Amino acid sequence: QVQLVESGGGLVQPGGSLRLSCAASGSIFRINVMAWYRQAPGKQRELVASISSSGSTNYADSVKGRFTISRDNAKNTMYLQMDSLKPDDTAVYYCRFSRVVVMGSQHYWGQGTQVTVSS
Repeated sequence: QVQLVESGGGLVQPGGSLRLSCAASGSIFRINVMAWYRQAPGKQRELVASISSSGSTNYADSVKGRFTISRDNAKNTMYLQMDSLKPDDTAVYYCRFSRVVVMGSQHYWGQGTQVTVSS
């Protein structure tokens, strides 16, 4: 079974930076999409960024140009570099590894890490 452990969250001032990590243990065979989601209090969960096995990336409009998703296949780890942070970025951030197939995708979620942007 795939288990994901997140780290790197914390309190940062507006304009600051954080780097989130999501390390997988267990077999990640056939994992083809990795993604970061976030959920703020009273808000719906939203997709922040994703990266495919080919290296193709996608970003939410709200973070484009400020956040960068990446992966290190040798370490089975995904990262989210967050720069120019805004108070609206405050949320619990969740990583997800997925086996996306037509007949039924399988998803593995991290426990979440709190990011708070405040002066």
